[in-house]
Amino acid sequence: MGLFSFLGSKKEDAPPPQTAPTVPSASADKPAALATTDAPPIDVPPGWDVGAFTAPPVTPPTDAPQVGPLDPGRTAELQPQVVEALKTVYDPEIPVDIYELGLVYEIIADADSRVLVRMTLTSPACPSAQQIPSEARYKIKALDGVKDAWVEIVWEPPWGKERMSESAKLALGMFD
Repeated sequence: MGLFSFLGSKKEDAPPPQTAPTVPSASADKPAALATTDAPPIDVPPGWDVGAFTAPPVTPPTDAPQVGPLDPGRTAELQPQVVEALKTVYDPEIPVDIYELGLVYEIIADADSRVLVRMTLTSPACPSAQQIPSEARYKIKALDGVKDAWVEIVWEPPWGKERMSESAKLALGMFD
């Protein structure tokens, strides 16, 4: 067959149709998701709950903040740590962190150490609108003493360059 044999191929030269591999029923020691005939067995490290990755959630996830009333003492205690965590979150298009950009409007914590951050984005059409709040939330949740965290995007008041710190303006060459 030549290099362009597909141009002149005949129907009888076509390969036979492929069939889907069959999956045997799960045995007591191997979940159905791991039992296939054509894949090598997977060694699951001890202590891992593979079902946690494949099972549907028990309750539907909620994006609504589950934060109780503001606890001024707990907020004052956690706020410096939260600010430091937020200073490690960057908009990929801007070489300044979200805190110095002035995107963070409010940080509150309740008595149970659940933290809520209200922030905005530079634009409603921000291409990183999913990534930035998600990264901020998980970095805050990783802090010692924080039970849970939520990041809520707000659009009022609208963001403007006047919200930026002096160091952010200097870094971006935005002199007044």
